[in-house]
Amino acid sequence: MSSFTSASSSSSSDSGSPGPSGLAAYGWDGALEDAFSPHRAAGLVPARVAAVDRGLCDVVTASGPLRAATHAVGGPFGGPEGGPCTGDWAGLRLDGPDGRAAVAVVLPRRTAIVRSSASRDSRGQVLAANVDTVAVAVPLTARAAPGRIERLVALAFESGARPVVVLTKADQVPGTAGFEADAAAAAPGVDVVACSAATGDGVDAVRAVLAGTVVLVGPSGAGKSTLGNALLGADLLATGDVRESDGKGRHTTVRRELLPLPGGGVLIDTPGLRGVGLVEASDGLERAFADVEELAAGCRFRDCAHQAEPGCAVLAAVADGTLPGRRLDSYRRLLRENEWAASRTDARLRAEQRDRVKAISRFQRQLYRERGRDR
Repeated sequence: MSSFTSASSSSSSDSGSPGPSGLAAYGWDGALEDAFSPHRAAGLVPARVAAVDRGLCDVVTASGPLRAATHAVGGPFGGPEGGPCTGDWAGLRLDGPDGRAAVAVVLPRRTAIVRSSASRDSRGQVLAANVDTVAVAVPLTARAAPGRIERLVALAFESGARPVVVLTKADQVPGTAGFEADAAAAAPGVDVVACSAATGDGVDAVRAVLAGTVVLVGPSGAGKSTLGNALLGADLLATGDVRESDGKGRHTTVRRELLPLPGGGVLIDTPGLRGVGLVEASDGLERAFADVEELAAGCRFRDCAHQAEPGCAVLAAVADGTLPGRRLDSYRRLLRENEWAASRTDARLRAEQRDRVKAISRFQRQLYRERGRDR
């Protein structure tokens, strides 16, 4: 039995009677019930997507876990681009074409963590949906570059969720104060907590800053699954050793998986992220670099690029040590990346619009030819 099935089964048995109340452990509430009412009237059953494979997904319903196909009966999948993902709320049609339940609709996402796709095209990849808290795992054994923390915090803010920086493996370093200060400088205003999942030290402090649906993100070897097991109170997530040569993990987690937390809320574990590209993350960057944005409000020119302009408050802050030069460099770099991604998206949308116009024109020409033959 998989970790998802065992955890879901125990949650369902504790829920008592069938119905939407059985999904409360996974975040179901009155607002979702109201949004789902027309789908319920159409005979669909509410469910939350716990894990996704090719063409199939694990879902949890009020009656327990199910394996479902990711297409609607009698037609293509109707939902967000790319199909359902872990964390989505869905409507199931239980009488699928092959006797299996099938996802017929996905409810609008409140939040979504989106990074650039592995192919580096202009389409984003949704890592998790309807997330409330993004726990950015940073291993203390391999001092993470502040730029990675800034990137992941911007990604979290852009999703609409609240970021938290969790410094893991605290038992393997002599002290954490310096690490915590560095992380706090890279993520102003964001909670930073150090812990050791192996010894349990600091795990309660981590629990205290997590709420709702929590997703763990970070590189391989950051200890995400070990931390997840500590939060879950059981070894439900697979863990592996870290190579001593470079401190990197071996991608023990191979898919995103959603499990209920004992104290309420749910946890989504994710595979290690080797690279995280931003996709249209202007709002996330503004929030992740709120200190730079606040300084920029004092610049003489509204379109100041913070390069060499006279009266630049940002450059003045760097000169007097108020703002680290490294942080300004990171801000510029992420802005350039985001602008490049936005330009590629605009180009793709223009190309798709041209293709739609051409397709309509071809259809119209064919229709006119057929009408002419009928006369």
